[in-house]
Amino acid sequence: ALLATALALVLCYPIAYKVALASPPRQAVWLFLGLIIPYTIVELMRVYAWTTIIDNQGLVNALLSWAGVISDPIQFNRFPATIFLVIVYTYVLFMVFPIFNVMSTLDRNQIEAAKDLGASAVRVHRRVIIPHSKPGIAVGCIATFMLSAGAFSVPRIISRGLQAEWFSQTIYNKFFESENSNIGAAYSFGYTLLCFLLVAVFMWAMRTRLKDFARVQ
Repeated sequence: ALLATALALVLCYPIAYKVALASPPRQAVWLFLGLIIPYTIVELMRVYAWTTIIDNQGLVNALLSWAGVISDPIQFNRFPATIFLVIVYTYVLFMVFPIFNVMSTLDRNQIEAAKDLGASAVRVHRRVIIPHSKPGIAVGCIATFMLSAGAFSVPRIISRGLQAEWFSQTIYNKFFESENSNIGAAYSFGYTLLCFLLVAVFMWAMRTRLKDFARVQ
């Protein structure tokens, strides 16, 4: 879940910046539509749609085979990176929107002033944009982490039992397959405490307080 959250942040921060600060309003609208339209489909159907893309006879393998790149299909459902990719796709809006909401309140004149003073693009992001967007980054990371930590359908459908279980799958198995609900309840309680602890550590590291989250709304 931590790796999935980090990957989502790396991928979604440039998207939020592009929509909020680096695009004219009309282009930003089209970018938003491109993000939102896929989410009008229920989550489970979007996850199953990925199986048609990464299956042994799916779209990716068909294109690679047609191009002569491979002779045997690649079993993407054996790669942990495939699960990370689908999880990021599934929860991308929970990372993008909080960052965008805060980033869009930044006065663009501050960016221009920093550039006029000789700041590079990296320095502008590090000293101006990221500090301003910190509450949105915190909310996006927390939401994505909690959803990823509790993800069940993505690892179960994508891996098809060919990879190590995510802990949410282990809890499910204790309740519904091994009929050992006491252990399942203990796992669930301990897992919840661990997630809250990680969130608290993250908020401390980001120097973010609960009242700062009001800026995201």
